[in-house]
Amino acid sequence: MHDARALIEMGAEAVRRLARRGYSLDLPELESLQSRRNQNIRSADELRAESKRVASEVQQTAKQGGDIGKLKERARELKDQIRDIEAEQEGIEAQLRDLLLSIPNLPDDSAPDGDSEEFAIEVRRVGTPPAFTFEPKDHVDLGEATGILDFGRATKLSGPRFAVSRGAGAALERALATLFLDLHTRRHGYTEYAVPYLVTRKTMTGTGQLPKFEEDLFKTGVADRELFLIPTAEVPLTNLYADEIIPPAELPLAMTAHTPCFRSEAGSYGRDTRGLIRQHQFAKVEMVKIVDPETADAELETMVGHAEACLKELGLAYRVIELPAGDTGFSAQLTYDIEVWIPSQNTYREISSVSNFGTFQARRANIRTRGEDGKPKLVATLNGSGLPVGRTLAALLEQCQQEDGSLVLPESLFPYLGFRRIKADGTPEA
Repeated sequence: MHDARALIEMGAEAVRRLARRGYSLDLPELESLQSRRNQNIRSADELRAESKRVASEVQQTAKQGGDIGKLKERARELKDQIRDIEAEQEGIEAQLRDLLLSIPNLPDDSAPDGDSEEFAIEVRRVGTPPAFTFEPKDHVDLGEATGILDFGRATKLSGPRFAVSRGAGAALERALATLFLDLHTRRHGYTEYAVPYLVTRKTMTGTGQLPKFEEDLFKTGVADRELFLIPTAEVPLTNLYADEIIPPAELPLAMTAHTPCFRSEAGSYGRDTRGLIRQHQFAKVEMVKIVDPETADAELETMVGHAEACLKELGLAYRVIELPAGDTGFSAQLTYDIEVWIPSQNTYREISSVSNFGTFQARRANIRTRGEDGKPKLVATLNGSGLPVGRTLAALLEQCQQEDGSLVLPESLFPYLGFRRIKADGTPEA
């Protein structure tokens, strides 16, 4: 969320930067609403001051035995005028808030131009994609052939875009999540949290999912209570500090959590709807940082390294790209995507996004710290996937497959699994 005054002061610069991400800022409308708001505040203050003065005159005149009829009539008129202007002010405030909530974050000037991944800049490639002497299978065929994944029964239970993992497959999912959590908490300095999976509209608004992306969310409720299933642990982790002032000595805050995530995935189609790539429910380990804005750029680079460490631990080939301004998420000002190699598709596919939101989410959620002068100031927030379990499992199965249909797993998973190989019939083998 933006400060209306800041956008107005930026003027054409704000229009230019938002245009880079395909958003057309109606600056005259914003200026008009802000001007009307300010004028109403001044008028209301003047009326309240006059009402206070008239009330004092009524008391004094009454004490002196004078006629207070006209004064009381004026007091009633002022009360009605104040009520009317306050109602008008509520309407203006609502319009201004709705407009500000709909304006995306200003993209960082360092982000490349463009509105799709084809304009992304490749930062680096790590690892060599495996070369097979046979036609590699996709993770769906591998999972179903070994019996460790069952999409048919998942569809029977919940409809399309769900999965059931079984035996070594379920153990693999648990092992991946635990490995990621151990890396982040023991090596990277994050504190692990267990958080609610259902949150309020205010909480969703704080991190930018609402109001714009309501169609992408699963919603539930009992009686008049409305709750949303989280699309990522970013939502509850960031909002833990909503409406708080964090002592500077406590920054930076680094948090991680392993949660289910729920998304409608409206508009996705084709290959993305097959298997584990794009599901309605999936598990993910998330990283969130709350920092001083001065350190946010450096923290972003550090967090990208933390997500990469998960892939390096598994020996998976991947690349890092910097997204163009027009392909950056609504709340982010700069984003790096990490893409893992998917042999069956002969390409890299997104497995993690790591973003710097600047003060955008902090303003929406009212998360502050104190500056050197002791006055409250907004913090910066960052988040990244570290990593989604399903997509990692898909890449792992495909990159580790053998010609006989078995799967040779990374050594780093052995302490969590107790086996290094899954035979073609799904049986674990040490």
